[in-house]
Amino acid sequence: MKPIITYDDFAKLDLRVGTVINCEEKEGSEKLLRLTVDFGEEGTRNILSGIKQWYKPEDLKGKQFVFVFNLAPRKMMGEESQGMILAAEGAASKKLVPLGETKPLPLKPRAKAASGAKIL
Repeated sequence: MKPIITYDDFAKLDLRVGTVINCEEKEGSEKLLRLTVDFGEEGTRNILSGIKQWYKPEDLKGKQFVFVFNLAPRKMMGEESQGMILAAEGAASKKLVPLGETKPLPLKPRAKAASGAKIL
């Protein structure tokens, strides 16, 4: 377990729903995918994610996930990543599962959130 944080520390995170409008392999990388993510009124951002071993670009296009929106930009392989997709380890494997990808229950269809919606 990581160190306990205060509510004030947690409140600094700006978690938002984003819609992946484009996804492609990062040239020269065995791990990275480049996601172009629509955050509604906040615009689009490029986010690099080390999930290439589990997902193909077409697996992510058009889907919504939860992102850390206010993470400081970080250079990765000469390119700036402007956020981070949140993911969890899969139950049966070490496959990472981006939050938002889980399938809805058959009797309760999941409503689509607006791009850029804040996670409260």
